[in-house]
Amino acid sequence: MNYGMIVYMLGWICLFEAMFMALPLMVAVIYQEPAGWAYLMVLVLCAVLGLLLTRRKVKNRKIYGRDGLVIVAFCWIVLSIFGAAPFVISGDIPSFTDALFETISGFTTTGSSILNDVEALSRANLFWRSFTHWIGGMGVLVFILALLPIKAGGAGMYIMRAESPGPRVRKLVPKIKTTAMILYAIYFGMTVLQIILMLLAGTPLFDAMVLSFGSAGTGGFAIKNDGLASYTNLQQAIVTVAMILFGVNFNFYYLLLRRKPRQALACTEVWAYLGIIAASILVITIQVLPRFETVYQAFHHTAFQVSSIITTTGYSTADFNEWNALSKTILVLIMFVGACAGSTGGGIKVSRIIILLKGVRKEVMRVCHPRSIKKVKMDGHSLEHEAVHSVYAFVIIYICIFVVSLLVITLDEKDLVTNFTAVAATINNIGPGLNIVGPAGNFSSFSDLSKFVLMFDMLAGRLELLPLLVLFVPSTWKK
Repeated sequence: MNYGMIVYMLGWICLFEAMFMALPLMVAVIYQEPAGWAYLMVLVLCAVLGLLLTRRKVKNRKIYGRDGLVIVAFCWIVLSIFGAAPFVISGDIPSFTDALFETISGFTTTGSSILNDVEALSRANLFWRSFTHWIGGMGVLVFILALLPIKAGGAGMYIMRAESPGPRVRKLVPKIKTTAMILYAIYFGMTVLQIILMLLAGTPLFDAMVLSFGSAGTGGFAIKNDGLASYTNLQQAIVTVAMILFGVNFNFYYLLLRRKPRQALACTEVWAYLGIIAASILVITIQVLPRFETVYQAFHHTAFQVSSIITTTGYSTADFNEWNALSKTILVLIMFVGACAGSTGGGIKVSRIIILLKGVRKEVMRVCHPRSIKKVKMDGHSLEHEAVHSVYAFVIIYICIFVVSLLVITLDEKDLVTNFTAVAATINNIGPGLNIVGPAGNFSSFSDLSKFVLMFDMLAGRLELLPLLVLFVPSTWKK
């Protein structure tokens, strides 16, 4: 274990968090809010601590797979702890546990909240709350790899692989730094485009920015108590399309930019993702027609909710907790499916579902035809045996964490639907669940123990399980 490199990277995380804090500080100055002092204090603290930790030069900069997982896990934990401080210092969220829950929910792009009155927060805190989505969407360490003047050889690949969502992480170009810059350039460009479209649709600048941060990071923190229900149909439609686009594998956009449309359109995962969205919208629209005045309204709100849930964004324009059983069941199922690998969305990922189904088919065929040799293929390429088994391992670990989390939070004596969807909403980084944690509710009634379990689920879901689990393995800490 390279402890020196871990400390060094934590120092850079503190420095970058100090830089991030400057934005809500500017918002507080513009709106003349006292919350600005909280951000100034944390900014200075992070900057001083970051300078102290990065001052010592690390001789051994080699990072192996184990080091990359630990660095990612620690960096996200430190990022969340300091990120929660302004909420507590400003007094908007006095409880540190609640502030940490809200912050982890933000950075992991979950969108689950403990707030009963969102509109009571200062503009600075509302901005920071949504900006954490944008930071965590593509990954803060991916951002650092794009800007940091580190020459660590191939070390960046281990960090990027540990932080990026999905079963496979491939370099877009030979250099990791260039790959990270390309990803963030696409991410930044799409975010700016959505902000411009929201402004053209008549959205106030502040609202356009925070809603775009939530859509880009597929996070879902709203700044109004009614979610997005009070915005116009056009503004909601822009968010709907944006959520779907940010749920697509960013390799798809890279191939389009490189003028390789055939390769882009040959992506099985993207077509499966869009197919699931279309089928879900069709079935649910038919089911909820009696609840709306026109077919258009039923389609509009269904499309919004399906896009919000499958991309794990969590925005809402209607209380889908009141919809019929089939509609809610479909929404819960696509919670688990999630978006594409290599996107900002959460969930198990469409590519894993495809690989899992093809793997099952392969095993069935092997039983029927023992002498036949079948390989699992994706986009015309045969997958290595290890890649398929890593998907099996992921699903097994996922189920184990889900079951243990569900058992622990049942100590709060809430109903099964609330508990089940609370775990599903957090481990899949979605936000709202059903019943008490539905679109009109929140997670404030859970005990501190349950909140910490759900916080673990949010981090585990965003970091693809392994980085957090590695921290509990004794052999991890051996040099």
